[in-house]
Amino acid sequence: MVTIAALFVSCSTQEQQGKGQMTEAQIEQRIDEILPQLTLEEKAAMCHAQSKFSTPGVPRLGIPEIWWSDGPHGVRAEINWNDWGYSSWTNDSVTAFPALSALAATFNPELSYLYGVALGEESRYRKKNVILGPGLNIYRTPLNGRNFEYMGEDPYLTSVMAVPYIQGVQSTGTATSVKHFALNNQEVDRMSVNVKVSDRALREIYLPAFKAAIVRGHAWTIMGAYNKYQDEHCCSNKTLLMDILKGEWQFDGVVVSDWGGVHETDRSVVNGLDVEMGTYTNGLTSESKFSFDDYFLGRPYVNAIKCGKFTEKELDDKVRRILRLNLRTNNGWGNGRMTCDEHMKVAHDIAKEAVVLLKNETDVLPLNKDSELKIAVVGENAVRSLIKAGGSSELKPKYEVSPLEGIRNAFPKANVEQSLGYTSGMSVYGAVLPPRENQDSLRLAALKIAKEADIVIFVGGLNKSHEQDCEGGDRKDYLLPFGQNQLIEQLVEVNPKTIVVLTSGNAVAMPWIEKVPAVVQAWYLGSELGNVVGEVLNGTINPSGKLPFSYPVKLEDSAPHSFADAVVYPGVDKQEEYREDILIGYRWHDTKDIKPLFAFGYGLSYSQFEIKNISVNKTVSNLNISATVANMGSRDGAEVVQVYVGKNDSKVLRAVKELKGFKKVSLKSGEEQMVELEVPIESLAFYNEELKSWEIEKGGYTVYVGNSSDNVQPFDVNID
Repeated sequence: MVTIAALFVSCSTQEQQGKGQMTEAQIEQRIDEILPQLTLEEKAAMCHAQSKFSTPGVPRLGIPEIWWSDGPHGVRAEINWNDWGYSSWTNDSVTAFPALSALAATFNPELSYLYGVALGEESRYRKKNVILGPGLNIYRTPLNGRNFEYMGEDPYLTSVMAVPYIQGVQSTGTATSVKHFALNNQEVDRMSVNVKVSDRALREIYLPAFKAAIVRGHAWTIMGAYNKYQDEHCCSNKTLLMDILKGEWQFDGVVVSDWGGVHETDRSVVNGLDVEMGTYTNGLTSESKFSFDDYFLGRPYVNAIKCGKFTEKELDDKVRRILRLNLRTNNGWGNGRMTCDEHMKVAHDIAKEAVVLLKNETDVLPLNKDSELKIAVVGENAVRSLIKAGGSSELKPKYEVSPLEGIRNAFPKANVEQSLGYTSGMSVYGAVLPPRENQDSLRLAALKIAKEADIVIFVGGLNKSHEQDCEGGDRKDYLLPFGQNQLIEQLVEVNPKTIVVLTSGNAVAMPWIEKVPAVVQAWYLGSELGNVVGEVLNGTINPSGKLPFSYPVKLEDSAPHSFADAVVYPGVDKQEEYREDILIGYRWHDTKDIKPLFAFGYGLSYSQFEIKNISVNKTVSNLNISATVANMGSRDGAEVVQVYVGKNDSKVLRAVKELKGFKKVSLKSGEEQMVELEVPIESLAFYNEELKSWEIEKGGYTVYVGNSSDNVQPFDVNID
């Protein structure tokens, strides 16, 4: 008989990675050898937690534990065995990568792959089998506290950016766990809200990125969501897990619950859940004294099998998947690498392509880096940590460069003064405490240095406190919090040369937009935030980011909030209707003719680009689009060519146009380059609810080519 311990291969050096690894066929053979040797109790134990972030192996057979870790922007600091406190390790500092909303803003899949590789290497160094990410939920409302963890409002963009991230992570032997499957589009009532959405919206908007992650990315695990769909919790939902995920998509990996997302044994057994985590906790803070064996997939499951309620058929399928995950992640991979200069460079490269220049009136930016300006830096976010909070994505970074530090580095000859202008108060889970500082005094002090400065740089936005960009609660309104709008207005009054730098993972209202000459969307850029902000302001970096979601002028311009009905958001009596259906984000703005403040795909540059010589040709299977991109400016830079397609005179409700292709092109000053894109005809299908299948309509379509959803040229094409 084969020794089970010998089946789990472990390499001692990174150079051994890829040598002597088992094929998928060999992994299946190993599983067939292991399964008959497991007892009922051992199999059930593998299906639930043994600590906050691990599941048991089988010591007598040499089967190792599986270790899970929060992500997706870095490996979370080590958590205690059985409480949510940190373990005070000295070797768990990591690279804080940009948030996924920032990654999406790069419109650069190549960077997404590098992100995944670096994250995977740091995960392996920490001996993690699974990193919990990427987050693929669609941006439905700008109030969602967790939008910063996701990749925006468009399913195509999210799909294209997610696949290389997954492939990059798993190329190191660390599994990804794409989350939260599915329809987890808000934090308020997230544990219980029942989402009512059309099959068409589900298929066209909320599932495509998950399907791409499974079918093209081959993700090894997927995490269920807290909320309900069709009156069933998503972690034990037959339609999502059995019919679609394991049925249609033929997913062969592990379905893990979100922590605290399991509510019963029976449905969990038959509806596709494989691993139960965090039961008897609220997902974040509290727990009971039940043992891990009391989990729904623990002793209650064993007893149900022994009394004949279930056979071991479902259990064997779960264990087969768990063993497959175990063998895939213990398959001759290297030891990974801790945070290092190469990983920090990846973080920096992503961050510099993520920044979106929203406004640059009279070319006030970039500022001369060698000038002896007097610069006033105002705003709490210039000095506040934007990494060590936000919920499960918080990190323990090896270092974090603040915007203030980055600005001082970027302008070494300038006289840089700093004033808070406001403070936000300390955040505890579920509440934000009033600030201790006198806000009038802070405001007056900021106005004083602003009046005397040559340039004011206001660094504000949101932070990762409760009811902002934070897990566990949604924003209360669309405005900037803590009196920032009033402060910006007053800063402009005393100094018209006020530049606004926003750090956030969400759109915000900008009632002062006409009064300020420049606005920079800087996102949560992780360890390199300050360096990149400084380099954008002094022109070392030429901004090339594009918005992954629309910025409505006011909240009521956003689809779910246009109905002014609580049942649409956030739900009434835990019931919520996605009444906007497929019209999310720019689809809503275009179709309803509501002008956004800033459109999806929008972003300025210090260069000027022209997209010309556009041609659209149809083949049997594709629309072939070609165009020449020319850099007409004096600076090297990058532009994103975006292709949208709309159906004319459709028999069903359709958006005016939908993103179907994009390509980022880097060009030197004066350089031109031909760009070619293919749009598969099959990608133009809509989901026919009556036939329960995809249908391609014949007839006229319009192809739109440009550099944002509201700046495109139309071209007619016929599909027969």
